[in-house]
Amino acid sequence: MRILFVGDVFGKPGRRTLKNLLPVAKKQFSPDFVIVNSENAAHGAGLTEKIVNEIFDVGVDIQSGGNHSFDKRAFWAAWSKYPRVIRPANFPEGVPGNGFATVEKDGMRLTVINLMGRVTLPPTLSPFDTADKLVAELKQNSDAILIDFHAEATSEKMVFGMYVDGRASVVVGTHTHVQTADARILKGGTAYITDVGMCGVWNSAIGLDYETVLEKFKKLIPYPLKIAEGTGKMDFVVIDVNKSGKAERIENYTYVEEG
Repeated sequence: MRILFVGDVFGKPGRRTLKNLLPVAKKQFSPDFVIVNSENAAHGAGLTEKIVNEIFDVGVDIQSGGNHSFDKRAFWAAWSKYPRVIRPANFPEGVPGNGFATVEKDGMRLTVINLMGRVTLPPTLSPFDTADKLVAELKQNSDAILIDFHAEATSEKMVFGMYVDGRASVVVGTHTHVQTADARILKGGTAYITDVGMCGVWNSAIGLDYETVLEKFKKLIPYPLKIAEGTGKMDFVVIDVNKSGKAERIENYTYVEEG
């Protein structure tokens, strides 16, 4: 099984970049499944039905989320219509949406679980306890389990990856929008990377206009931020998982738009 996972898609430029570059990556790597983190897809924060469908139309199987999944309140009522759009599973009970989704192709079943870290992010239930429960339940009917761990602290991500090593096939970190150089197979057979990166404008402050972010840092006031414009880049990883559910390969890539 080959999985292609794209880091956080940021705003309209990120969606444009995904549309332009994902087909190129799919042609090169021929993945069986494509997963995209889309929590920043609607002007940098949240989702809309139009944007969710736009991303699926590019050839995406599952969209994962994070702390911005509920930023667009108009989408709250739509969660039930999109079972393959998931939000962190360790939100409290009664929150709209699902924390995991399973997709099947050619007799292969991939389950994607979304979890959120707790260091410097809004409070949630324990991602460790939630992972214990879900992995045990879902592994029986899945050939591979991928966990999108949406978190700020690199230490929390690393500890989480080692915690589920050998139980999940893949752990990919998202949220910081900066791709890390530590893609590897852990000793138990889990593919791991601390952060996949993002799909958005290359010369930006993690997707935002540099000048507006600079003003906020210099003046220490809530200066209005803008989405960056310019050449886009798509950070992603490609993972190969064998029939026993163990990862055999993980490689990180960055594609850049022409022009």
